Amino acid sequence: MEKQGSPFGIHGITGFLIATGILLSTLAGLTYAAIATQQATAQQSYEIVDPLGIKMVGPNLENETHVIIHGNPVGGDTLHKYKFEK
Repeated sequence: MEKQGSPFGIHGITGFLIATGILLSTLAGLTYAAIATQQATAQQSYEIVDPLGIKMVGPNLENETHVIIHGNPVGGDTLHKYKFEK
């Protein structure tokens, strides 16, 4: 009786090592990105302008115009309306 196998399947220790390598490299990449983002964000400070003009209820992201962030933007977020000053 012959064993039928998939031509694309990797079994045994080789498959285990490949899967472990992929998982560890993914973990290392995400950890590096998280640390870099946290370090860049830690260099920023913020200031609230016109705090009495902030509405308790309103459309999403409307109150973000009252926040000025001192530092460089982190990541590629274009949705938020924060003002950045250097």
